Amino acid sequence: MIATIPGNLMQQLSLCLDAELGLHFPRSRWMDLERGIRAATQELGFEDPAECAEWLVSTRLTKQQLETLAAHLTIGETYFFRDPAMFDFLATHVLPELIRARRDTGRHIRIWSAGCCTGEEPYSIAMTLARLLPDIADWRITILATDVNPRFLKKAAEGRYGAWSFRGASEPARARYFHRMQDDTSEISLQLRRMVTFAALNLAEDVYPSLITNTNAMDVIFCRNVLMYFSRAHARKVAAKLHASLMDGGWLFPSPAEVSMDVFPQFEMVREPGVLVFRKHGTPPAHPPAPLRPPEIAPARIPAPKRATVAPGSKAEEKIASSADIGLARRLANEGRLDEALAECERAISAHRLLAAGHYLRGVILQERGALAEARVALRRALFLDPDFIVAHFSLGNLLRQQGRATDAARSFENARELLQRCAPDAELPESDGVTAGRLLAMVESIEDVPV
Repeated sequence: MIATIPGNLMQQLSLCLDAELGLHFPRSRWMDLERGIRAATQELGFEDPAECAEWLVSTRLTKQQLETLAAHLTIGETYFFRDPAMFDFLATHVLPELIRARRDTGRHIRIWSAGCCTGEEPYSIAMTLARLLPDIADWRITILATDVNPRFLKKAAEGRYGAWSFRGASEPARARYFHRMQDDTSEISLQLRRMVTFAALNLAEDVYPSLITNTNAMDVIFCRNVLMYFSRAHARKVAAKLHASLMDGGWLFPSPAEVSMDVFPQFEMVREPGVLVFRKHGTPPAHPPAPLRPPEIAPARIPAPKRATVAPGSKAEEKIASSADIGLARRLANEGRLDEALAECERAISAHRLLAAGHYLRGVILQERGALAEARVALRRALFLDPDFIVAHFSLGNLLRQQGRATDAARSFENARELLQRCAPDAELPESDGVTAGRLLAMVESIEDVPV
């Protein structure tokens, strides 16, 4: 391909995409960048790629235009059980260890496919778990699948694939977990579809680990063929946040081409024949129910912010005390210590019954524990106490989607959207772990595009 976009314009375009989408195109990848711009040119309303590039660097892009760029600038080429050695290591080493540790102490496993593309990777994870767990219905399995490209997410959620996607899968697996359609495509079984939750998330800019994005306390993270889109400095930041999203002893599966201790200095590198993965230091917790305060060590409370002296028993004093209670509960939940987090949350609610944030956090924790009916009640109670509680509307929408209640979920997301449109885009939302109104609005719109 002969380059037609001038070098100075390519430089500006690369900086623009880094800022808007977190996609990094150094000079060595300018040919890939131009190929993507050529593919997006007509869809963006232009005939000439150079003219399109000039417009891109001088215009504030809409959500739809950014999605169009993401669709053409990210690679959608994948298939089931891509890199068989890695999936074999997952099935023979990582998951059996987790299953042994958790079988009698909670039966929960949390896995995140970060950069899930069109869904083959998270569904491969689901097939692996289904094969290893004959009693899978008795387990709380979380498989979170995220991508920056909403078109990929839509196709993934539909769960329908052609023969090319099965070149790494055995015929028995295809026969067991898929239904052949009349057009010769294959549709994923309902059992596996329900195991995976798809969501829009930009690793370059979004907040994680976070309860609001369900990216906390992961046992395993797959992040393959994603960091190659980032600058080295940005890739290190992403790796640090993925490290924080893992439980002690958790595993990170990168692409072999992305392995570098310069990017992953927090991790221990594990080498096996044909496999190179990373592990977070520490022992994976079995997560048994624990007393709130063991006799020998009392968890430290988060200190209240320094403020002017307040009168005992006043509303101001109650607000400070309740914030400290909820802060501790949130920290415990982000660390995956759900029993302790729930106990601390209920302690806060007992002391401050009209505290909407307490009921919201209780609902999110209950949802993570699989108690969906109780979680829904808690979130509705938070909204009764504070009808403008934006993240509670958002979380209730996610929960209702998880239950397959698409109409009710759409109503909750619409409530969140109406409230978000009244906020400044850069305003940080209460109880959101730092997510801004603009970013949450984009997440709402992306979720609405993904079928239930």
